[in-house]
Amino acid sequence: MSYDTVVNLIAGTRTKTGLKIKALLDERTYEKGVKVTDEELDRVQVSRHRTFPDWNYTIPPHQRARRIPKQS
Repeated sequence: MSYDTVVNLIAGTRTKTGLKIKALLDERTYEKGVKVTDEELDRVQVSRHRTFPDWNYTIPPHQRARRIPKQS
């Protein structure tokens, strides 16, 4: 299979309610060997689905702290 085939298969997915999936190939290069601490991993909020929970899960985006501008 090619990357295009896999991305197109994912992008062709629809839920029962009609939600369409957007899939893009990320071709960036990432540094190898980056270590994740147990504390960092514990902060990841994984919600496993009932059907095939090892394959189907949701991880919400990380909430960044809001920057409050300095008052002059």
